[in-house]
Amino acid sequence: MIYSRSQFYWKRDTTLFINRIIVFTSQQIHTHLHPLFTTFSHLTIILYQKILKSTTFFDDNIKNFYNFRFLHIRLNTILFDTLYRAFSTLNESKLHNSLKILYQELYEGKTEVEQDGHIYDIITKNGNIIEIQTKNLAKLLPKILDTIEKGHNVKLIHPLPLVTRIELQDEEGKIISKRKSPKKGNIYDIFRELTGIYPLMTNPHFSLEIVEIEMTEERVRTKEPVQSKNGRRRFRRNWLKTGKRLDTIINTRRFSKAEDYLALMPPLPDTFCAKDLRNAISKQKELPTRAADNAHLIIWVLSHAGLIDEIEKKGRTKYYRISP
Repeated sequence: MIYSRSQFYWKRDTTLFINRIIVFTSQQIHTHLHPLFTTFSHLTIILYQKILKSTTFFDDNIKNFYNFRFLHIRLNTILFDTLYRAFSTLNESKLHNSLKILYQELYEGKTEVEQDGHIYDIITKNGNIIEIQTKNLAKLLPKILDTIEKGHNVKLIHPLPLVTRIELQDEEGKIISKRKSPKKGNIYDIFRELTGIYPLMTNPHFSLEIVEIEMTEERVRTKEPVQSKNGRRRFRRNWLKTGKRLDTIINTRRFSKAEDYLALMPPLPDTFCAKDLRNAISKQKELPTRAADNAHLIIWVLSHAGLIDEIEKKGRTKYYRISP
């Protein structure tokens, strides 16, 4: 649907108003963890949810917008965030939880269900499995293969941050600074994760859904320079990553068959090499410059998945053709 300028600003201002309510409630919960106050805040959130679901303040068309659904997701995330800060025992990030709430509502499923020796993020009312993984997709490969062998269809949800904001806090949770990261994501970044699950790419019982998002990376200031939790820092820094938070859902892309992955390939000659692919990607001006750096990785994934075939080698350069 196309909105007029006045309708757009009305929708935008309404969204900003409700976002301010959400932020205020969140701050109050984080500041006052007294049980009675927290319980009251949770009841307030539930009331907001009821209003958003039933009010005629939003027309039916706007209710269908992702932004409206996302407001509801953020309300639920506040409750999770409170429990996460208070108990710190859940092995899930805020980003993971926001997506789990969204897809649980979309597919009317049940969350954290134990079945066939595994615990699944979501089982839909049709019995299909939905798993959400924010990174290291290869860790799920054995679980997904075993689930498919037992007769289930599996949808894997993976968020792809196109825009990242960095929020730095002190040890008491007070925000010190906010800024936009210069690093921009692009759809070709998924091929780094696909290296770990390429055996699934052409499986008819598997589908991959990429959720393109804007997110906030949360950091906490430390008194002294420290090593990261995974030990990969070359130099110590005076901050640590503490979490990731979903800000906006931009778009979703679904990959369930070979043609979906091959659709990402730019126009190429019948036979091509990695250099041809790199040059073709670099011509897409809407993509960041570094997107073309994924050319060799794309070739590796598609060839191992059987979607392209190596046909000849000239010197050290390999040439490929899309599989028939």
